[in-house]
Amino acid sequence: MLRPIRHLFRGVRVVRVLMRHRALFFVDLLPLPPFAMRLAAPWSGRKATRRPGQRLADALVELGPSFVKLGQTLAVRPDIMGSDVARDLARLQDRLEPFPGEQAMALIERELGAPVAFLFRGFDPVPVAAASIAQVHFALLPDGREVAVKVLRPGVEAAIERELAFFLWLAEAVEYLFPHLRRLRPVETVKVHAMWTRRELDLRLEAAAAAEFARNCADDEGFRVPYVDWERTSRRVLTLERVSGTPSDQRERLIEQGLDPDQILDRAAVVFFNQVFRDGFFHADMHPGNTFIEPDGTIVPVDFGIMGRLDLDTRKYLAEILVGFLDRDYRRVADVFVRAGYVPADEDRDAFAQAARAIGEPILGKPLNDISIGRLFGQILTVAEQFKMQQQPHLLLLQKTMVVAEGVGRALNPSVNIWQTAQPLVAQWIAVHLGPQAKAMELAREAYDVMQRAPVVLRRLERTLIRLEHHHTVLKDRAPIWLFLVLAAFLLGWTIR
Repeated sequence: MLRPIRHLFRGVRVVRVLMRHRALFFVDLLPLPPFAMRLAAPWSGRKATRRPGQRLADALVELGPSFVKLGQTLAVRPDIMGSDVARDLARLQDRLEPFPGEQAMALIERELGAPVAFLFRGFDPVPVAAASIAQVHFALLPDGREVAVKVLRPGVEAAIERELAFFLWLAEAVEYLFPHLRRLRPVETVKVHAMWTRRELDLRLEAAAAAEFARNCADDEGFRVPYVDWERTSRRVLTLERVSGTPSDQRERLIEQGLDPDQILDRAAVVFFNQVFRDGFFHADMHPGNTFIEPDGTIVPVDFGIMGRLDLDTRKYLAEILVGFLDRDYRRVADVFVRAGYVPADEDRDAFAQAARAIGEPILGKPLNDISIGRLFGQILTVAEQFKMQQQPHLLLLQKTMVVAEGVGRALNPSVNIWQTAQPLVAQWIAVHLGPQAKAMELAREAYDVMQRAPVVLRRLERTLIRLEHHHTVLKDRAPIWLFLVLAAFLLGWTIR
């Protein structure tokens, strides 16, 4: 009984903050009666000078950590708020007021079971960065190495869970009260947001992601991942190598340091390709604030809380979709979405291909440096949802990463698209994994797998025959021969499957 009341009071506070920031512009999406629309009009911001997305971002920052994370989730859903608002939310940086350094030190001591003075030779109680979930302090290890210590905000887990429960309640209410908005899947969006946020609350997962990422990229020239200090890492504390460098979007500073932005862009394109296609494990939040360029031009990422993962089949589907668009073979694009299981097989493929053409034709006629593959991919995902595509969180993360990577590339050189550099690598990967030789190898692997399972199948058939022989009399009297054949065929099919 009390839970809905708490959610209602929290909802009132949210509306008040949105009103103060003139960020109620989305009420136009709701079928409200005319008097309610007139009531909300003064706070919709229709006459405001700043863009709607900017006003909404300011309101979310004031509302707190969970709302900032929600804004970042909405940034990859332009179908909900529109492309312009999503673009402004994508720039939402969760820089919030820090909490006292003494609290951070106390939490470190509780988590790691030792005094800060024993764990570190020096520890700066003044944080260098404060985000929605954690803040970062610089420190010095006993052996003299410089590290960055990430510490969760006190009580953030409980606060996050309360806000996630509110979001889910609100999303369910929206779906119930406004059926025409169900196509936007607010409940599924909140669940995806909750999944990403909960993962960020366990810093051991971030440490593991950084370690895996470092292993994948160990031999990549001009790119490296900071090391993890596992002795000083726990659920609420993460200790990484301190990174110094220039943010990747500061082109002029990089030139002043004698670095070539085009060379950095080439490396960034290779890095992006390797993450997505070679490894299937990519950094999903590599905005300029999380990507630094060292004095020798090495690219170093930080903040591994949000990572994406793609299996080999998904990577092949993505490559086929990309080839289909570039070749203007929209039927192939539709077939891939169905074959991948993203869109049900009973949906109209010709209609889907037509929708894909409506997206591709206005874009693909432009010069390559003017094309945003990330936004094109986002639009096709939006269209696919209209054909009953279930939400694919990993694809949403990839789409967001594509847009961010393109933004970083344009900051380094506005006249070059990162895909121009990565295109030969993608073409080579497609030739290797989708060409005739690759298909022959895949058939050979499947045949080998069947041969590997064959002894198991034969042993199971043998055991079945022995059992049938023991019950020969019963079978002879009661079961026709076709029963045995059906049983054997079913067992063989089940085993091979």
